[in-house]
Amino acid sequence: MKKANRGVTRRRFLQSTAAGVAAATIVPRNVLGQGETPPSEEFGGALIGCGGRGGGTFGCLGPGVRRLASCDVKYKDRCDNQTFYVDFRRVLERKDIDVVAIATHPGWHALISIAAMEAGKDVVCEKPMCRFIAEGRAVAEAEKRFGRVFQIEAKGGYRANKVRKIFESGLLENCDSVYIQRGGKKVKEWSGMVKYRVEDVPANLDWDLYCGPAPLRPYHRHRFGGTHRGYWDYEGGGLADMAHHALHAPAYQFGRDLTAPVEITPHAPPAHPEACGLWGWCELKYADGFTVVLDSGEWGEPYGRLEPKHTSEGDLLNMLSEDDRKKLDAMPDPEPLPMFPEAIRTRRPTGSNAERSQRVATIYHLANVAFRCGRPLKFDPDTEQIVGDEEANRLVNQPMRAPWRL
Repeated sequence: MKKANRGVTRRRFLQSTAAGVAAATIVPRNVLGQGETPPSEEFGGALIGCGGRGGGTFGCLGPGVRRLASCDVKYKDRCDNQTFYVDFRRVLERKDIDVVAIATHPGWHALISIAAMEAGKDVVCEKPMCRFIAEGRAVAEAEKRFGRVFQIEAKGGYRANKVRKIFESGLLENCDSVYIQRGGKKVKEWSGMVKYRVEDVPANLDWDLYCGPAPLRPYHRHRFGGTHRGYWDYEGGGLADMAHHALHAPAYQFGRDLTAPVEITPHAPPAHPEACGLWGWCELKYADGFTVVLDSGEWGEPYGRLEPKHTSEGDLLNMLSEDDRKKLDAMPDPEPLPMFPEAIRTRRPTGSNAERSQRVATIYHLANVAFRCGRPLKFDPDTEQIVGDEEANRLVNQPMRAPWRL
C-alpha cells in the first residue's frame, strides 16, 4: 500500500501538543456570522463508504468538520478524484483531509483505519472495528504508533462509576458474576445465502476493490449493500453487526474492555463455510471468573445453564475484604474519556479508542470462531491466540487476498 504524503500543517502541529493547543489563536464564535465555525476549529473531513450508514458515521466527526471528499466503490460513473473517489488511497493522499469517517463493509475497516492513521488522519470507524481478532490488534497498535485519535462510531462517553472502579482497581481477583444478554442480534435477518446465481457486476461498481482483502467471489447483489453482513468474507452475521452496540456499555461498566475471555463454550448448529447462519448461545468466561452469556433466542432451546448474578455495586463490594474496600476508596475514580469532537481538539483518547474497542470486539469474534469450529475453545488474552487449536487460530488471524495485508 502506498504511503500517503504527510505534511505537517500549522493546524496539525498546534493540535499535536498541549502547548500548541493552549497557544493557538481561537476566533470566538461571536466574531463570525451566526452559526459559522471559527477557522481555528474547522477540520477537513472525508467519508469512505457512502452507503446507508455513511451519513450517520460522518456525523460522529462532530461540528466544525467540512466534508471535502466522498469515496465509494460504486462511484465509478462519477469519480473525479476531487470530490468523488473510488479508491480510498487517493483520499488519504490529500493534506487538507484531517479526519476520516469509515463506513465500508467491515472487511475494509481495519486496513483503511490503519492507512488513515499512518497518513496522519484521525478516524471514526463504523462497528464492528474489524473482521477478525488480529485485525483489531493491528488497529490498536497503529493508534499508539501514529498517535492518532480513533473512535468506533458514537460509542464512548460513559461516566465512570463504582462498579467500573472495582474492576479497574484489580482488587477483585475471584468473581462468580454472570451477565446475560438475550436477543437483539438479528441472527436470521443477517444470515447469508447458501446458494445464489451469478449476476453481472453493475457498471458503476468496482467489484474487485469491494472484495478487497476477501476472496474474489462471483458477484451477487445479496453480497453487496446491507446484506453483506451475512457472509464471513465481509463481516460476521448479526452477531458482529449488533454486538458492539450491545456490549460496549456493559464492557466498560464491568471492566471487560481491560482483558478478554479465556474459555468459550458455544451452542449452535454446524456453520456454513461462506454464509453466516443461526446460533443459539455462547458462554465466555474470564480468568477472574466473570462470565458473559450471549443468547440469541433464535435457535434451539432457550439458554438456562446459568442465571444472572453478582453484577450490582453492593454484590461486588461484598466480595471485597474490609481492607480492600478502604484501598478502593483511596483510589482516584477512573478518568472519563471524551467523545471524538473533544478528543481531536485535546488529543486525548476517546471512550471507544482502539485498544478498548479491540477487547469488546474480541468477545463476539471469539463467539463466532467457536460457532464456526463447533467446539469449546481456550483463549490467551495476552497473546490473543487460541490455545492448542490451530484450526481455530486460522480464524483469529485470517489470510488476505494479495496485495492486501496487515
